[in-house]
Amino acid sequence: MPIIKSAIKKLRKDKVRTVKNKVKKETLKALIKKVRVNKTPENLSAVFSALDKAAKTNLIHKNKAARLKSRLSKGVIQTSSAIGGSVSGRKKSAQKKKPVKKLAKTSKK
Repeated sequence: MPIIKSAIKKLRKDKVRTVKNKVKKETLKALIKKVRVNKTPENLSAVFSALDKAAKTNLIHKNKAARLKSRLSKGVIQTSSAIGGSVSGRKKSAQKKKPVKKLAKTSKK
């Protein structure tokens, strides 16, 4: 147990923060599970908002939030295109790129 007054106060604050963070993480996990089961754009936007807020407050890492958003949206796009919904999930036909001509460097003498 801490003896110094500031350390005692920090311990009290840490206990409160731990409880609040645990509740927030549990709600976030529940939202993610809800999207994985019921893949609708409304659920997806709710999870995106929650993930952004969690990353902003350092509850989760920003790259983890980005990774989850990517994976969840990929599932929603595949589901809607399989049903016959949006076309955004389909790959575009490969187009040939025109070669870029490099300009000759002029030497200054």
